[in-house]
Amino acid sequence: QVQLVESGGGLVQAGGSLRLSCAASGSTFSVNIMGWYRQAPGKQRDLVAAITGGGSTNYADSVKGRFTISRDVAKNTVYLQMNSLKPEDTALYYCNADITSSPFRGWVRYWGQGTQVTVSS
Repeated sequence: QVQLVESGGGLVQAGGSLRLSCAASGSTFSVNIMGWYRQAPGKQRDLVAAITGGGSTNYADSVKGRFTISRDVAKNTVYLQMNSLKPEDTALYYCNADITSSPFRGWVRYWGQGTQVTVSS
C-alpha cells in the first residue's frame, strides 16, 4: 500500500505565498518523478511542476518564476513553494509520484487526495 498525503493549502490574498507538501509512505522501494497538478472547477487537470529523482525540474509556463518545486529524497517528500499568487492560481492541487514497491515490479503512478488553494483578489 502506498499513500500520498498533501498539506499546506489554504486561503491567501493575491501576491501572497503558500507552501505545499506531499509525503509518500508505505511500500515505497523507489520513487521516481514527483509532481504537482491542479484542477480548477470545470477545467481539466494540468501539470504545474515536476521533479525527477536527480533534481531536474519542469514547470508550466503560467507558474515559471513564481513557483518552485523541490524534494527531499530521503523523506520521499515533494514541496511546492508558491509565491506571487494570483486569483487564477485558485484550484485543487494534487501531488503525484511514480513509485515501485520492489525491484521486480514496474512503476505505478499514485495520486494524493488534493489540497485546496484559494487566492482572493
